[in-house]
Amino acid sequence: MSRLFGTDGVRGVANEELTPQLAYKLGLYSGKIFKKKNDKGILVGQDTRLSGEMLKSALASGFMAAGLDVIDLGVISTPAVAYLVKENKYSGGAVISASHNPFEYNGIKLFDELGFKLTDEEEDEIERMIKEDREVILETHDKIGILKEGKNLVRDYEDYLIHLGRDLKGLKIALDCGNGAVFEMAPRVFEEMGVEVISINTNPNGLNINDNCGSTNPELVSQLVKETGADLGFSFDGDADRIIAADEKGNFIDGDHMLAIFAKSLVKKGELKNNTVVGTVMTNMGLDVYLESIGAKVIKAAVGDRYVLEEMLKDGHVVGGEQSGHIIFLEHNTTGDGIATGIHLANAIRDLGKLPSELNDLMKNYPQILINAQVENSKKYKYMKNEKVKNEIEKIEHEFGKTGRVVIRPSGTEPLVRVMIEGENQEEITQVATELANIIEEELK
Repeated sequence: MSRLFGTDGVRGVANEELTPQLAYKLGLYSGKIFKKKNDKGILVGQDTRLSGEMLKSALASGFMAAGLDVIDLGVISTPAVAYLVKENKYSGGAVISASHNPFEYNGIKLFDELGFKLTDEEEDEIERMIKEDREVILETHDKIGILKEGKNLVRDYEDYLIHLGRDLKGLKIALDCGNGAVFEMAPRVFEEMGVEVISINTNPNGLNINDNCGSTNPELVSQLVKETGADLGFSFDGDADRIIAADEKGNFIDGDHMLAIFAKSLVKKGELKNNTVVGTVMTNMGLDVYLESIGAKVIKAAVGDRYVLEEMLKDGHVVGGEQSGHIIFLEHNTTGDGIATGIHLANAIRDLGKLPSELNDLMKNYPQILINAQVENSKKYKYMKNEKVKNEIEKIEHEFGKTGRVVIRPSGTEPLVRVMIEGENQEEITQVATELANIIEEELK
């Protein structure tokens, strides 16, 4: 068995890699860990995909067999579950979602009593218990958990979001809800803030989540902005923990550009702690250049919002995120939150008093190229131990100096080494990246 937990929980094709049997064991074993901290119960939410009910039933059975009550929130976003766990001090939380993946995939994300994703150590312990099929005591008599209705809690999260939006009346915002978790909530929340909402992909049928829509297909919301004259557009993924925006011209505002806008707004108000935002190794160099111009900087974590969060927690940085639109405001929530990010973005634009397109141009993207090198799977983590590869990388870095960079990332699941090069000239970096990928393939095949 390969490692169950990826950077965002357990994920796979429903009834192939992710079966009800596995979901039950995840509930049982993680439930035993959660119960050691408190026994207030587990909040469970899901997105709209077909397999959600099946997996929720199995997962909930595991939690209840471990002696924990299950509070069913129904269809709801990942950040809503994290927020409600944290605010109400539940034993933990679980979300059944495969985020931006097609409907046939599903996943299970777990949160601790503080609303944070489980640590690597906790995930490893759950995985050991599953692999060993470890015997645990099943609760009996009055110690068995029960299933409770939890939709009354959802309004608390919506109220939190509405209070974030300080003065958004009069804005026209286009929404692509991706037929996912916020197909009802997102339009309702923005409308209650006085926003004129135009929404699409709000009719999930279990099969159409992320189907040529949502944050991985932002062209739809871009077109909707241009057709309707909207001030902004927001496009969500299946569980709404991330967002890609569009300015009033329909140009995409990705996570890097959002971080530039948030940094400018926070610096203006003296609220950017440590004058630092947290990105990842894939964050465009254009953000470095812009932040330096306003007396700030970016720290780059490994790819994955959990690693962004870890870096933020070290020194209390208030904002961080990824190009893909996972943005974390640590003072408000413990995970990326698509709706909240959209609200923060609208607030920042209002605070700065400029058009979204003007703020979208604060940073200029450096050209990037990503090429996959096909390698022997067992060798993909050993690229820096190969002298020829190591020397070539060092040579490229020396030649670029401060005008470019090299990022090498072995794939977590495939026999690939990903070569990303960034620089000032697209033709040059494409040639350099291709040559480096060829060397890696030759040396690690």
